[in-house]
Amino acid sequence: MQRSAELRAVVDRAFLSVPDGMPLTWILRRRGRIEARIKAGMQDKLYLGDLDAERDWGHAPEYVEAMWMMLQRDEPEDFMIATGESHTVQEFVELAFDRVGLDWRRHVEVDPRYFRPAEVASFCGDPSKAEEQLGWKARTSSEALVALMVDGDTRLLEDERAGRLVRVDRDR
Repeated sequence: MQRSAELRAVVDRAFLSVPDGMPLTWILRRRGRIEARIKAGMQDKLYLGDLDAERDWGHAPEYVEAMWMMLQRDEPEDFMIATGESHTVQEFVELAFDRVGLDWRRHVEVDPRYFRPAEVASFCGDPSKAEEQLGWKARTSSEALVALMVDGDTRLLEDERAGRLVRVDRDR
């Protein structure tokens, strides 16, 4: 008996998608968690590297939707999945601290340990092909993305403090 299988492959270049449950070592995940801890009085400072670094951050569930759409095509093609907008680390910090009612300048310190030697100053993807051929477009704004993270981390911290911890976040 001889079997043959059709292999279909696509390349998805997903720019900095932000999933729920991202490790705390990731900048965005660490920030949402720390703003909640600072607001609760459990921590004073957030230490970051280059506040001027620009990134194209998007919401992971939307990126997975784009991947599924890519796999539904008759012919495989490569796509860039991104928001097409870049924001500085400082912009995200400001949004996150605003979300919990704190002045970020009082709680953020730049730490040289978090600078990367080969850091790329700006990342921004071009999602135009995905928009044109898949009908896919990122829907979650940077403000909404930060709100999702900070609100989720605030709820998680409230659950931990009340003894209702259902999952454990750990730096790995």
